[in-house]
Amino acid sequence: MSSSPSLPLPAAHALRKLGRELALARRKRGISTDDMAARLFVSRDTLWRMERGDPKVATGTLATAAFILQLHDRLANLATPGDDTLGLNLDEQRLPKRIRRPQT
Repeated sequence: MSSSPSLPLPAAHALRKLGRELALARRKRGISTDDMAARLFVSRDTLWRMERGDPKVATGTLATAAFILQLHDRLANLATPGDDTLGLNLDEQRLPKRIRRPQT
């Protein structure tokens, strides 16, 4: 797999990890590559590319694979605001140091 020149290395690593973990989940469930590809409405080659973390595989294919493997709730919560450490830290930094009473 050659990564896209615009894909940051950490994102490429995350896609490869996701692909490996989807492949593992498929195997744990006893789903063959032929059956999984058929359920995804893709070729076995596309399934293999997804399981290797190819960034060119459609997001819809990844989401459908998560659904087939009953992992879609985790996908839906990927960017949950309550789990967004950076966002929470930025919110905290933006809080005023003190609150002043309005002048009357």
